[in-house]
Amino acid sequence: QVQLVESGGGFVQAGGSLRLSCAASGRTFSRYSMGWFRQAPGKERDFVAAINWSGGTTYYADSVKGRFTVSRDNGKNTVYLQMNSLNAEDTAVYFCAADTKNYGLRRNDYAYWGQGTQVTVSS
Repeated sequence: QVQLVESGGGFVQAGGSLRLSCAASGRTFSRYSMGWFRQAPGKERDFVAAINWSGGTTYYADSVKGRFTVSRDNGKNTVYLQMNSLNAEDTAVYFCAADTKNYGLRRNDYAYWGQGTQVTVSS
């Protein structure tokens, strides 16, 4: 089992950048594929990005491709989401998720979730 804690959210103007972090407990972090999802008010929780256990494979939603970068540091038990060129449509609560299966793009692909961190982009 793994516990996840996100941080790094906040308020930023359109065009700005933020880096989210997700710290995982336990000594087996490198066994987990990691995902980032986001949920805007009144909307479904949508896939944003995913990274496999080694960091060698990543996948992005079309809406963030070229602007967001997911990475991980297995030595620090942490996964990151670098977000550039933010716009108002990126405003949401961002969640990280983990699972021992190969990385997935659906919410049901992940068994473990953090509590989320709010990102607000002003236009």
